[in-house]
Amino acid sequence: MTELFSHDLVPGYEFRHIRYEERPVRGRDGKPVEGLHNVWLWLDNEAQLNSYTTSAVRDVIIGLRRASADRRCVAVVFTAVGSKAFCTGGNTAEYASYYRGRPTEYLQYMRLFNDMVTGLMLCDKPVICRVNGMRIGGGQEIGMACDFSVAADHARFGQAGPVHGSAPDGGATDFLHLYVGFAHAAESLSLCEPWSAHKAYRLGLLNELVPSHRTPDGKLVANPLVVTDRYTDELGRVVLGESKKGAELDAGKALAKSCTIDLAPLDEAVDKLATKLLHTFPDCTRKTLESLRKKKLEHWYQNSETARSWLALNMNTEAAAGFPAFHYGDREAREIDFVRLRRRIAEGARFDAALIAEVMPPAAHQRMQGGT
Repeated sequence: MTELFSHDLVPGYEFRHIRYEERPVRGRDGKPVEGLHNVWLWLDNEAQLNSYTTSAVRDVIIGLRRASADRRCVAVVFTAVGSKAFCTGGNTAEYASYYRGRPTEYLQYMRLFNDMVTGLMLCDKPVICRVNGMRIGGGQEIGMACDFSVAADHARFGQAGPVHGSAPDGGATDFLHLYVGFAHAAESLSLCEPWSAHKAYRLGLLNELVPSHRTPDGKLVANPLVVTDRYTDELGRVVLGESKKGAELDAGKALAKSCTIDLAPLDEAVDKLATKLLHTFPDCTRKTLESLRKKKLEHWYQNSETARSWLALNMNTEAAAGFPAFHYGDREAREIDFVRLRRRIAEGARFDAALIAEVMPPAAHQRMQGGT
């Protein structure tokens, strides 16, 4: 038998900041298929809602290259540990402490981030985003760079940039309108109001949605906090996926509190999708996805490098205020005083440390000064 060459980018590399796992791919009979597997890439920072550190981004890049070159790999599943979050974006601890005020350093970080996003769209295998919880900010962006998204219905989706000192230029401004249309994209990207999984599914962001709330008596129920059984209200407004209100919301909260989050149905749905991919011609599937990905890549290649440069420079201005406010703030105050900021800028104030201190939540400013 001919000895095959290795095309692994970094042979023998040991992943320390993500999990790289080969898991069975199942045939139509539900049994593992001998000699083939799926590759699962797990973000592994549950304590910080699976935000990606610089080191984790490097690991994802290498992991995607390894899976792409793996002859026995049928599909890549991109997911994260736990049930609270798939990913909430970049690690605000790094942003607020190391990258704030260091635009050249952040420029290099964004080179890694851009390579991760590009790597997802250039992978030779189909990429499935297994959404096990919140998909926010940069997490939304890397999720949209995948080919398929299967979500548990307790997940939430959205952006955070303009509220926390950045722009969603890591892919969201390039991809989101392709999924949900311009109007919904403009609303999400600018206002940063999260969508329920049911709303995201209704708008076309997801391939499949599965229940994840299991009641004490063992039943799976749809997300108790959102409207899942009515499409319009008495005025004809679409309400499917919107938050319940009043007594319905109170009852939903009580039910949700009594439930546990069960991700077994999510895993089953991901496995079934991989089984469907297994039963296609591999090269025809790859070419089909390559052709489809061009729509995303067209926007990405036009904007990603200039976005990288702007995001780096922004670390000296609005990001230098927004990220520390979020990271050092508390649940009651994690945003700057936007009204005061706009007034001071209109008065000609310089965007310097004094202005940042002026608009920062007091508790966040105090913690930032103390380095806690």
